[in-house]
Amino acid sequence: MTKTPVSRLILKLGMPTTISMLITSIYNMADTYFVGTLGESQQAATGILFALQAIIQGLAFMLGHGSGSFVAKSLADRDIKSASAYVSTAFFTGGLVGVVLGAVGLSLLSPLMYLLGSTKTILPYAKDYGMWVLIACPFMICSLILNNNLRYEGKAFYAMFGLTAGGILNIFGDYYLVAALDWGVYGAGLSTAVSQFISFLILLIFYFKKAQSSISPKYISKRFKTYLSICTVGFPSLIRQGLTAISGSLLNNLTKPFGDTAIDAMAVVNRYSNFVMCVGLGLGQGFQPVAAFNYEAKQYDRVKKGLIFTTCFGTVFVACLSLVSFLFADDIIRLLQSNAEVVSIGKTALRYAAVGLLFMPLSVPVNMLYQSIQKAGIASLLSTMRSGALLIPTLLIGVPLLGLTGVQLAQPISDALTGLASIPFTIHFLRKKQ
Repeated sequence: MTKTPVSRLILKLGMPTTISMLITSIYNMADTYFVGTLGESQQAATGILFALQAIIQGLAFMLGHGSGSFVAKSLADRDIKSASAYVSTAFFTGGLVGVVLGAVGLSLLSPLMYLLGSTKTILPYAKDYGMWVLIACPFMICSLILNNNLRYEGKAFYAMFGLTAGGILNIFGDYYLVAALDWGVYGAGLSTAVSQFISFLILLIFYFKKAQSSISPKYISKRFKTYLSICTVGFPSLIRQGLTAISGSLLNNLTKPFGDTAIDAMAVVNRYSNFVMCVGLGLGQGFQPVAAFNYEAKQYDRVKKGLIFTTCFGTVFVACLSLVSFLFADDIIRLLQSNAEVVSIGKTALRYAAVGLLFMPLSVPVNMLYQSIQKAGIASLLSTMRSGALLIPTLLIGVPLLGLTGVQLAQPISDALTGLASIPFTIHFLRKKQ
């Protein structure tokens, strides 16, 4: 971690993460594609559940990134017992949180779907899909905790393989259950739940066999400080995903007056935009363990070089994908949904989104840097911008003024402002003498 050239190390850790995230995004789009053949309301249901999945991921990332940062620090100090305490505490806490969240969600399923932005016509399909998401909640949380801690240990390939296997299984599951057996949205949800469970099993096996730290109930910490430390460092991830859920629910509710077609179109665009974002996020997550290890080892120049490389490489890569998205927006939307009105709304929104995504590599690396070096305050501030502090006001102002165009423009405007606002934080770190 402290000797290999920084650019090579980030690519070594970042590319497997990027690939696993891309495949995860592809299997989300597989849901969108197969369910899209059933109708607008059915496909819109998968978009409604995006906000719920963001909440689940937020809790998982808080525990995963929070514990992973301390695991990396402990391993750098050759303290395997402390590393085991952090990962075990996060893992079993995550499982308990997942069980509670799933049980509460299932008992309040209809009100929860309405809260997330469902209409009466979407509700039956949202419940069919949402039920399985909630059942799989403990496995989803624990999978992401395992995935993040494997990455922080430098085992990015195994982290990638676990998520990738589940993603590929989900694609085949969607085809079999939705297309072949004609189980509809219920089948898509079941496929997602099974794939999450398989990913969990694979990642757990890899952790037992390949990780330096250990997961066992005997390592669960009895000190409140351990829980507080994990949650404090991981809090920016919870903020980021939590605000994504809130803004996603707000977006769905503000889009309701324009009909199921508009909700469907924005769901398709959001799924595809997340696919493009995976490049920046994957490289950023590859940079995280590099930053954590080298900052702890006082190799500050390596951290700065890593920040520059991640930002520049991500900018070039995302720019290429954004250009393709802008030029072929009509074809991309048509691939996922054939309805002419959905395509018309979606292609315009995708072109706006492609421009906004150009600014993402300016914000993601510096956000993940501050989280990795345990500067939770700055990381939390940066996390609030894209998904909340800028997006929510943009939605509340833009939609009443511009109607559907305000819905389409809100996220790109927020992306651009977040990227520009992140530049001073990057410059400050690069100029600072540690």
